[in-house]
Amino acid sequence: MVDGAKLIRSPKSGSEWTTNELIAYNITVATQPPWEFFLQNHEPPLEGVDPSLIDSPLDADNVTDATHTYLSYLDLATHAGQEILIDDFARETLRVCGYLERGLVLSTHYSIPLTISGDNRRTAQTDDKTIYNSTQPEPQVIAGAIAAYQYNNEKRQSRELPILDTMTIPCITLVGTRPTFYLVPVTQALSVAVVTGQYPEVPTKVVKCVTFLGHNHRSSEGMETPKYRRLAFQRFVAFRDLAKGFWQTILV
Repeated sequence: MVDGAKLIRSPKSGSEWTTNELIAYNITVATQPPWEFFLQNHEPPLEGVDPSLIDSPLDADNVTDATHTYLSYLDLATHAGQEILIDDFARETLRVCGYLERGLVLSTHYSIPLTISGDNRRTAQTDDKTIYNSTQPEPQVIAGAIAAYQYNNEKRQSRELPILDTMTIPCITLVGTRPTFYLVPVTQALSVAVVTGQYPEVPTKVVKCVTFLGHNHRSSEGMETPKYRRLAFQRFVAFRDLAKGFWQTILV
């Protein structure tokens, strides 16, 4: 077992984080079942979502223009193998699932400053997603959550608001078209440890919920499959409501 306290902590942007950084900053990730993670015993109804958007194959023609456009994004994300196409698909999925509200925008490739090991020139991206298994999205998205904590508290200070000791940052990663949902509790102690390059004695326990259909299905199966797509949409909707509760406590 690796002793995280003995690992070297060096300035790295979020896109460079690996599991070594999680160990070095005493961060663990545990998987929770959906009923525990989403705090509900059933999948939410998909009210207001065109059923054909969920149930149609990717090459469907007898659908509305809006559904055809979404399926085209999904097809490109499934087969084209370029990260920008997964970013486009992710943004469209969030829009369809009701994440876009008045006063909010959906943006990709937004850089947030990350101060780490005394270096304030590093950044973390808000779109730390991955194509299949080419990178490690989990450490990257956690780095983004820490950057969001630092950034939000700096904004609070600039507006003469008290800083928050703890923020739970909701996050989503996509491997291909398979979403995983995270709740990342970032404390002032963790942020200070990252800023100063020190090992925090108190562990940070991140929880996640993986979207999969069960052991009778391929692990590579994603939203190109209507059955998986329905489950993923239900999880996106459930996470929207869960995340809103956390964001409302920290937005300035």
